[in-house]
Amino acid sequence: MKELIINIENEIERIFLLEDNILTEKYTDSKFKKRLEGNIYIGKVQNIVPGLQAAFVNVGENKNAFIHLKDVLPKKDVTKENNELEESDIGKVLKPGMPIVVEIKRDSYNKKGARASTHINLPGRYLVFLPNSTFVTVSQKIENEEERKRLISIVRNMIPENMGAIIRTSAIGKSEEEIKKDLDSLINKWKDIMNIEFDKNDFPKLIYKADEVLDKLLLDIVDKDLQRIYVNNEEMQSKIIEKLNLWNKQEIEVILDTKDLNEHYELQKQIDVSENRKIWLKSGGFITVDKTEALTAIDVNSAKYTGKRNLEDTAFAINKESAV
Repeated sequence: MKELIINIENEIERIFLLEDNILTEKYTDSKFKKRLEGNIYIGKVQNIVPGLQAAFVNVGENKNAFIHLKDVLPKKDVTKENNELEESDIGKVLKPGMPIVVEIKRDSYNKKGARASTHINLPGRYLVFLPNSTFVTVSQKIENEEERKRLISIVRNMIPENMGAIIRTSAIGKSEEEIKKDLDSLINKWKDIMNIEFDKNDFPKLIYKADEVLDKLLLDIVDKDLQRIYVNNEEMQSKIIEKLNLWNKQEIEVILDTKDLNEHYELQKQIDVSENRKIWLKSGGFITVDKTEALTAIDVNSAKYTGKRNLEDTAFAINKESAV
């Protein structure tokens, strides 16, 4: 059973996803922090970096966005052998000053600018629409081969030429009519984006603002056993109910509770644990979590846990507990 808890205070949204009362995901969305990820811009190529086979794109923000050659070439070209990709020249594809439609795939981080791509993704309820790609594929989480073939056949028969899609797990068992409604909505959204007027002096320019964190999360989990939503803000409660009605998910309860939800649902202890660098396990072992600019390192330590039989069993037991 999944539950969402949304605690809004001082223009900051704290969102917690619980599965059987265990905190599994948490997000913070602040009105004071500008998010670029998912936004689509008509950017201006600022300069080419041949040594990196990349370019910097001015999207009208504080820092230029970085784009690599593989994020400019069509997907079918990117899947070729690496040596063929290396033979391509970024300078033949992009020129300084030219306009380019890009989506921000990763926000700026510390001193690094945002990461951009021409491979646009527009997420819907059952599909992720790929207006600049030509393939139709299905989520690997859909394991039933007959269902995979059925869904791919439905989407291929209705998707416009030279466009693609990724079929989401929420599409399992859905009718052709339901999938078509979702696809039509995404196609119309893309047409609206591309019909925005601009001239050669009118870029860089934001042409599509991505959904908020909560909207994305709801879209991902609304069909995945979400049963209840607690929220401490009446306006937000109304917005969520409106969305659920639009998706025909009226069975999901949306409960207004004006208390501090962190304390009221005994979340704070789990939140504190999730933010610690060192996390003790019931067995006596612990893990440490260290975030760096390039990766997150997780170290597993047996510490006080010595096991009962041999080193292999001890290592297996502590790794199994750590994985959870």
